[in-house]
Amino acid sequence: MTADVSLQLLEQATDGVVIINERNEVVFFNPAAEKLWGFTESEVLGRNVSCLVPSVYRGDHDSYIYKNRKTGVNRIVGTSREVTFENKAGDYISGEMSISTALLGPEKKRYYMAFMKGVTEESHRRKLLDLQNTVFQAISNDIQVEDVADLVCREVESFVPNTVSVIMLLDENNRLSILSGPGLPRRYAAALENMSLTEGDLAALGNDLSEANSIVWDSYRSLGISLGLHNCWASAIKSRNGRISGIFALYSRNQYKLSDWPQKIVSGCVPFCSVVIENYEAQQHISQLANHDSLTGFLNRTAIHKIIKSMIDRPGDNQFAVFMIDIDRFRDINDTLGHMNGDAFLRAIAERLKMMSRSNYILSRSGGDEFIIVVPDSDEERATIFAESLIKAMQEPIEIAGNLLVVSLGIGISLFPENGPDGESLLGHAEIAMRRCKKESRGGYCVSSTADNRAAQDRLLLGSALRESLAKGMLNLHYQPQIDIQTGRLYGVEALSRWNHPTLGNIYPSRFIAVAEDTGQIETIGTWSLEEATRQILEWESKGLHVPTVSVNLSAAHFRNRGLPALIERILKERRLSPERLCVEITESVMMDENEDTMAGLAAIRNLGVGLSMDDFGTGYSSLSRLTRLPLTEIKIDRSFIMNLEHDPNAQAVTTAVIGIGNRLGMTVVTEGVETEAQLKLLQGLNCDVVQGYLFARPMAPGDLLEWSRGAGRLLEASISEATAREGGQTT
Repeated sequence: MTADVSLQLLEQATDGVVIINERNEVVFFNPAAEKLWGFTESEVLGRNVSCLVPSVYRGDHDSYIYKNRKTGVNRIVGTSREVTFENKAGDYISGEMSISTALLGPEKKRYYMAFMKGVTEESHRRKLLDLQNTVFQAISNDIQVEDVADLVCREVESFVPNTVSVIMLLDENNRLSILSGPGLPRRYAAALENMSLTEGDLAALGNDLSEANSIVWDSYRSLGISLGLHNCWASAIKSRNGRISGIFALYSRNQYKLSDWPQKIVSGCVPFCSVVIENYEAQQHISQLANHDSLTGFLNRTAIHKIIKSMIDRPGDNQFAVFMIDIDRFRDINDTLGHMNGDAFLRAIAERLKMMSRSNYILSRSGGDEFIIVVPDSDEERATIFAESLIKAMQEPIEIAGNLLVVSLGIGISLFPENGPDGESLLGHAEIAMRRCKKESRGGYCVSSTADNRAAQDRLLLGSALRESLAKGMLNLHYQPQIDIQTGRLYGVEALSRWNHPTLGNIYPSRFIAVAEDTGQIETIGTWSLEEATRQILEWESKGLHVPTVSVNLSAAHFRNRGLPALIERILKERRLSPERLCVEITESVMMDENEDTMAGLAAIRNLGVGLSMDDFGTGYSSLSRLTRLPLTEIKIDRSFIMNLEHDPNAQAVTTAVIGIGNRLGMTVVTEGVETEAQLKLLQGLNCDVVQGYLFARPMAPGDLLEWSRGAGRLLEASISEATAREGGQTT
C-alpha cells in the first residue's frame, strides 16, 4: 500500500487522527479531528500539539512526550483510554484515545499518531452509574458519610477537569452548610455558609431544581470571578419525602463557555447525593441520640466523659472547672405537678443554665435533676463567681402550669488539675462537694476539698475492705456496761461495732460506719449486730452472767425497711429470747422522719415488746411533740451535756429538764459519758435512772465483760449501794 493511499484512508477515517513529528508539531489533522476539536487543519498544522490538550495540562505536556522519547517506557502508547480534552470554544469533551508510535525516514525520527473517538452520552451515563455504585458500596461498608461526600466531589472533578464541586446541606433552619468541598476557595465557602434560604427560594427550588444556580452563583458571581471561578452548574437535592435537603454545585475555573454536559453530570449526581445526605442526617440523628439528652438537648454523661478526657489530654498548662448541679426538692415538683410538668420545669432550668453560660461552656444533663457544666480556663476564683451568678439567676421564679416556682440549687465544684488526673475523679469530687453542699446549706455551692477527697478514698478503699470483712466475719462487738444509778447493779449493755483489719489496722467506728452508710452496707452491719448481740447475751447466761438487756444501734436505713420488725421477731424466736432483753437504739434522723413506713415499723417493734431508745437526745433538732408521739421506752442524754455538768448551769438546766421529761413520760433516762464521781453524784441528785461511761468501764470484748462482772462490777455495785443507803436512798 502506497503512502498516498494510507494518507487518504486516514483522511477519511471516522475517528479523529492527529500525527506529530519529532518536535511535537502537528503534521496531520484529519476532518474527523477538525469536527472534534473545532479547529481547522490550517489552524493546527505546524503548531505544538499542546494546543489540543486541556489548558491546565499544556505547560507540562511536552515533558511527558520527551520522557517517552528518552526512556522508551510506554505508559500511554499502545493503550486505549478515556480522556477529556478541550475544544476551540473552551468546552471539555470526553473521548477515547489510543496512541501509536514509529521511527520514520532515513534518520529514524520518532512520530506519534493519536486516534480520538468522541465519547457519547452513553459514556457519561456509564461514568455516573459507576460512581453511583461506588457511592452505594461505600455507604453499605459503613464508610464515614463525610468521606463518601469527598469521594463524589473528587470523581466529578475528574469528569470535568479544572472544576471544583461542592455538596451543601440545608438544615432545619434553612441555613446552608458545606458537607464536602475541599477545593472551594475559603472566602467563597464562608459566603455560602452564611446564607439562609427564604420561603421564596424553597418554593422556586421545589418547582425547578436548577434554580439552585441562581442561589449559589448569581449573587456571588463577582466574588467567584475574583477567586478564579468563572462558571457554575448547580441543582437542588430533594429527599424522598420531597423536602429540599441540599444543593450540589460544580464551579469551573475555565474562562471559556462550556457545553451543557457538566449540567447533565450535576443533575445525574443529585439522586445519589440525596442518599448521601439522608445517610448523613441518619448518622447525625443516631449521634444525637447516643450523645445527647433527649429532654434538654444537652450532652449526656457518656459524651461529657469523652469531652473532659479530651480537655485533660490537651498539651500545655490546662485548667478548667467541673460543676455538678442538683435541683433541691425536685421530687416534690414531680409528685405535686406530675411528670409532664416536671419535664417542662427541667427544660426551663436547662434554658436558664444555657442563658447564663458562655458559648464555650459545655453543658450536660447527667440524669434526673442533675446537670454538669464544664467551664474552660477556670480557676477557683472564676468558678465561684460563676456559681454565685447561677444561684442569683435562679432566684427569678419559673412559671409551670400556672405555678411560680423558685429554684434552689446545690452546686459542687471540682477543679483540674487539683482534683484528679481523670474525668471520673473530677466528676466524683464535684458530686461529693455537691452532696456536702446539700447537707450543710441548701441553695449554695461547695468547692471540692481535701476532706472530700479523703472521704472518697475511704468509700473506695474502706468500702471494699469492709465488704470483705463482713463476708469473712472479721467485725466484732464490744459491750459497755450500763449501771442502775440507785443500786449499782448491771442494767444492761450497749453493743458497739469494732473493726480491726489485718492490714489496715484498727479503724474507728466513726470512720467505717460513715463509709458503711455511704456504700449501702450499714443494713448488713445492723442485721449482723442484732444476730451477734442476742447470741452473746445467751452465751453470757450460760456462763453465769445475767445481762438484763442489750442495746443495738440501727441506722435510719433499717427503719425504712418494712421487713425490720419481722427480722427482729425471727431472731428472738430462734434465740428463744424474751423481747424485753433487746433494746433498739434510734437516731434523731429516724425520730424526725415522717415516713409512714418508718412510723409503722417503730410501732411494730414496740408491739413485739422490744425496747426503743432515743440515742443522743438534745444534740440536734429533737422535737418534744415528736417525742410524745413515738413509742419510746428510753432516752439517752448525749455525753456533750455531761462534760460540763459540774460547772455549767446551762448544761445542768438542760439535763434536769430532759430527766424530768423522761420521768413524766414513763421513760428510762440513760446518761452517757459519765467520767467523774462528781458527775455521778449530780445525776443521782437529779433522779437519773441509768448511767454509762469510763467511770464504770470502757467498751469491752465479751470475755472481758465477764471478768469485769465478777470483779470491778461487784465492787461498783457494793459501792453505789452503800452510798445510796447513807444518803437515805431506797434500793430497788
